[in-house]
Amino acid sequence: MFDENGINEECGIFGVFGSNDAQYLTYFGLHSLQHRGQEGAGIVSNNEGMLRGHRNLGLLSQVFDDPENLNSLSGNSAIGHVRYSTAGENKIENVQPLLFDFTDEQIALAHNGNLTNATTLKSQLEMLGDIFKSSSDSEILMHLIRHSSKKDFEDKLKDALKQIKGGFAYILLTADKLFVALDSNGFRPLSIGKLSNGGYVVASETCALNAVEAEFVRDVKPGELITISKKGMKIDSWTKDVNLAICSMEYIYFARPDSNILGVNVHLARKRMGMNLANEKPVDADIVIGVPNSSLSAVNGYVEASGIPYEMGLIKNQYMGREFIQPNQELREKSVRQKLAAVKSVVDGKRVVLVDDSIVRGTTCAYIVHLLKKAGATEVHLRVASPPFKYPSFYGIDIQNSRELLAAHKTNEEMREQFGADSLEFLSEQGLVSAIGLKNNLPYGGLDLSYFNGDYPTPLFDYESMVSKI
Repeated sequence: MFDENGINEECGIFGVFGSNDAQYLTYFGLHSLQHRGQEGAGIVSNNEGMLRGHRNLGLLSQVFDDPENLNSLSGNSAIGHVRYSTAGENKIENVQPLLFDFTDEQIALAHNGNLTNATTLKSQLEMLGDIFKSSSDSEILMHLIRHSSKKDFEDKLKDALKQIKGGFAYILLTADKLFVALDSNGFRPLSIGKLSNGGYVVASETCALNAVEAEFVRDVKPGELITISKKGMKIDSWTKDVNLAICSMEYIYFARPDSNILGVNVHLARKRMGMNLANEKPVDADIVIGVPNSSLSAVNGYVEASGIPYEMGLIKNQYMGREFIQPNQELREKSVRQKLAAVKSVVDGKRVVLVDDSIVRGTTCAYIVHLLKKAGATEVHLRVASPPFKYPSFYGIDIQNSRELLAAHKTNEEMREQFGADSLEFLSEQGLVSAIGLKNNLPYGGLDLSYFNGDYPTPLFDYESMVSKI
């Protein structure tokens, strides 16, 4: 999905417990998760029971460009966060981890996801006199914890988790413990690893465990509450009412190819998507090319299944980052021209299969097809390694309106004409489910496919009025 205005995951979270200089491990882990959020970053560490943090807007390297900002966070446990805003404005108050200084305790919180009953809960809490420092939904959990009548913190946390709805992965740091919690559907991935010195690591993706040389221990399961302390790791649950529906877009687009999610390698899953796409939607062509870089795994599969040779027909300028995203369509298209180039000697006179991982708003597909035909391609057949994205997401992706989704209001033929492609085909839902291949007998294979079929795994609460208009 080479789209200057594509979709974005909310964030990546990382935590360390029981390792000296935990802030450095957290920095390295967050660096591996930078693809999950580029708007802000932060780290909170625990040094002998005192929590201290640093956060700011920008990339991780920009937030910690002064070495002292990281050096000052020494401690044996820490949590970190890289952010892309799906709920709440892009301002420093919303950058996490959120650090709460109460008279009786300090608590830091990092959250990945989106709460579907946040508006209702926030209104209720404000009626009780609560004051919110941020406009994101992440702060709500802490207010609920403080209102709980339970005695110890773990029970207060369970009580609070039972009141929130939607998609969430939380890491909380206190003076002596690290808490890990996942929603009852497991929408967002979360894994636990162990360091050679006996310490524990928690991360949104296993690629971050690898970055700090932590051995994978287990995935956090839906509804679990895990407590990590000097006594070790205690596995508990805050609810027994669970139904796995992990976000299928993690496998299609969000996660790094070297990550494993619930035992499935992301690169291999994407490769199988490409293979299934070639078998479902074959076409006569001379070469296959991919939209760099996220579709390249699917291209491998398409080439292997189709027997059509792969060529590097598109080149991406790797030195232009998100800071070049422009505020209007004309400038976005100019930015794309700087980012992508067609290799004329490769595509000239060729019938081309162009493989992409997904199409959301489709704002640049027409330009890419035009780019290839201008370079001499006689035909361009667009193949998409996921089903048409027709419905908004409410569990942690920044699309909450179907008007933004091209496939929601255009047929395949209308999209093909708009792009100027000679044909346009998508992977089927069954092709996607079988490619990911989670080993269970759950509906949709234990995946959230609501982006494609509108079958949301949970009630949407504050968003129900939006869905009724789709």
